[in-house]
Amino acid sequence: MEIRQNRLIAYALVSIAASPLVGAVFGQEKGDERPNIVVILADDMGYSDIACYGGEVSTPNLDQLAANGLRFRSFYNAARCCPTRASLLTGVYPHEAGMGAMVSYAGSAPQPGPYQGYLNQQSVTVAEVLKQAGYKTYMSGKWHVGERPEHWPRQRGFDRYFGLISGASSYFELVEEPRMRCMVYDDDPWFPPAEGFYMTDALTDTAITFIENHEQTDGDKPFFLYLAYTTPHWPLHALEEDIERYEDVYDGGWDEVRRQRYERMKRLGIIDDRHPLSPRPPDIPAWDSLPDQQDWTDRMAVYAAMIDRMDQGIGKLIATLERQGKLENTLILFLSDNGGSAENIDGRKLHQQGVNVGYRGSYLAYEEPWANVSNTPYRKYKAWTQEGGIITPFVAHWPKGIQRPGRFTDAVGHIVDVMATCVAVARTDYPHQYRGQEITPLRGASLLPAFSRSGVGQRTLYWEHLGKWAMRQGDWKLVGGFPDGRCELYDLTDDPVELNDLSDKHPALVEKMKQEYTVWADEVGAKPR
Repeated sequence: MEIRQNRLIAYALVSIAASPLVGAVFGQEKGDERPNIVVILADDMGYSDIACYGGEVSTPNLDQLAANGLRFRSFYNAARCCPTRASLLTGVYPHEAGMGAMVSYAGSAPQPGPYQGYLNQQSVTVAEVLKQAGYKTYMSGKWHVGERPEHWPRQRGFDRYFGLISGASSYFELVEEPRMRCMVYDDDPWFPPAEGFYMTDALTDTAITFIENHEQTDGDKPFFLYLAYTTPHWPLHALEEDIERYEDVYDGGWDEVRRQRYERMKRLGIIDDRHPLSPRPPDIPAWDSLPDQQDWTDRMAVYAAMIDRMDQGIGKLIATLERQGKLENTLILFLSDNGGSAENIDGRKLHQQGVNVGYRGSYLAYEEPWANVSNTPYRKYKAWTQEGGIITPFVAHWPKGIQRPGRFTDAVGHIVDVMATCVAVARTDYPHQYRGQEITPLRGASLLPAFSRSGVGQRTLYWEHLGKWAMRQGDWKLVGGFPDGRCELYDLTDDPVELNDLSDKHPALVEKMKQEYTVWADEVGAKPR
């Protein structure tokens, strides 16, 4: 019952936000003065990496968007790349879109259903919805929600596409691994030049080309751009000029960098005294005990340089919008697909010995010690449902639509809200049918109330990925999927870092939430039930 009530609330919020009244509130005029929409997604980037969320990485362009926009303290993704991308594109939970786990590879024969590994026909993408509403739709970047040609972006509503169909690759070339060899321009396979290619720059430059061409051919129409960077997902690859700026920044080690981030976050007002710094996990050694500090320092320097380069690209995009006179009425959303990644990729055996980290031929990750820094002050990482795995920085910038810019909001947002928000600002409707069949109802709520007031009300939200699951109901959060079958209960009002498990003190609440989670899991097809 509560799931259906939440869904009705979401419908109501979208309907209210999409009404003519909202156009008046945000100063829109008659005619097609609807805003352009740009969604920028970082890959494997933690909550505290960018400067406007406490990081030491230079991100002046994202900082500018934050200073003139809105920052969410509590915005959630779906814990991992494929599920997050599916929910961002469709506005429903990953399982409802067919992406409960990871993408299925082109040569496989997946069983249709919640874990089939590509977007299903019962979901509709934001590009499909906005295209029907008169928007031109563009994507540059990582797709990762369908590897067969019939599942590529231009088959799901995008007018133009350039990017990586699969999940990861060298930033300088396509590596010799079948799962990482497919880049596409529109509907055709595309291969980078032998020299002078860097993935992040290519994605930025093509996105800008798309909107420059749009200005020349369709300038009277609004556009939707989805810019899905692979940065800073492994492998750690950056340009030498960017790496040089960070050569000495991380010499103090992960304990000191994490402490400094924590203090900056408090000064910025992102966190407060209710957010203690979670202790370093026991399997991460103390920095002073390491015999190979320089190797670890170099890895984080490259990671920072990758984010820096992404921010430079975002700056070029902002400058293009300013030059076209479109920045004031363009909604820009920036977020990450999951928390920092603790993955070790040595088993792929793609790293060439003797090549310095960050350069062509190297193939390394920054691993758990630095991922713990990226997720300051929270615990756990990508693919986990503790806060460190699912909380993301979220910046919204829209001069014509965001009141009292420069502030933080305590509104709780979720990746499914991106579709609902795009539908609202485009003043269109989410369809009940598409391609002649019934469509899964929208799960998200428009974020427009947070743009003007304080939030979208109390939420009940759910996660499940590879057996790990969680639900948040108001300020209570239940985390499950542990091997011994137990659950952990946290009161995020007093314990947002999840250090004090209250499950023993509130067994009735645990049982109630577990039952509600089971109802949701049965409805969307999530495992375990």
